Amino acid sequence: MKTPQLAARLAGKTCLVTGGANGIGKATARRFAMEGATVVIADRDAQAVRDTVEELRFEGVRLCGYEMNVTRRDCVGEVTAAIAAQYGGIDVLVNNAGITRDARLARMGEDEFDEVIDVNLKGVFNCTQSVIGAMLERGCGVILNASSIAGLYGNFGQSNYAASKFGVIGFTKTWAREFGPKGVRVNAVCPGFVATDMVRAMPQKALDAVVAQSWMRRLGQPDEIASVYSFLASEEASFVNGAVIEVSGGVSL
Repeated sequence: MKTPQLAARLAGKTCLVTGGANGIGKATARRFAMEGATVVIADRDAQAVRDTVEELRFEGVRLCGYEMNVTRRDCVGEVTAAIAAQYGGIDVLVNNAGITRDARLARMGEDEFDEVIDVNLKGVFNCTQSVIGAMLERGCGVILNASSIAGLYGNFGQSNYAASKFGVIGFTKTWAREFGPKGVRVNAVCPGFVATDMVRAMPQKALDAVVAQSWMRRLGQPDEIASVYSFLASEEASFVNGAVIEVSGGVSL
């Protein structure tokens, strides 16, 4: 069964989606491809990369995948160089890769803190630094960063995750100032609770509480986040720079 083609507003764009083998990243890869982009997914789970590439190609989506650990600068550099060599450059980077290691502060281990900061914050730094030079040389490009409502308001038991996502917003605001005058836009999206494997693994009582907080009385869907990314990646958002967009069903109201 082929995925229906949307308006080709990303035609001619090469887009790299980190953490693209599952959840919001996978939905974003599919959406970008449906809108005409050449899509590359990168994920540290090699088998998930292979499975996702096979699945989406079966749907008629054009993409390729790489195993990539965003915490390893050498690995990131090798992958981005390979993409540039094959496709001529990267037009859009979606810094989607992220993890959680939840615990109350009094019980959080140093390893749990360091791992989340390393993936969610340092990984964004590594990937962006790897592509930004070429974008600035061309005078165009888009960086899209995955923050979270935890990065806006904090969240119980997520000192590490909230700190990383607050930091991503800081990156976004700073880079929008640095790169905007040179034609590269940088924006962040702050999803609320979305029906991904990570969220579904929460205890049912916690899920029920999350749904009750949303004025739409449901979890978000990965496609609903992907549609915001696709807008921000397109020329329709050509004057959007430094924005931090909450997509949460209104949990902050």
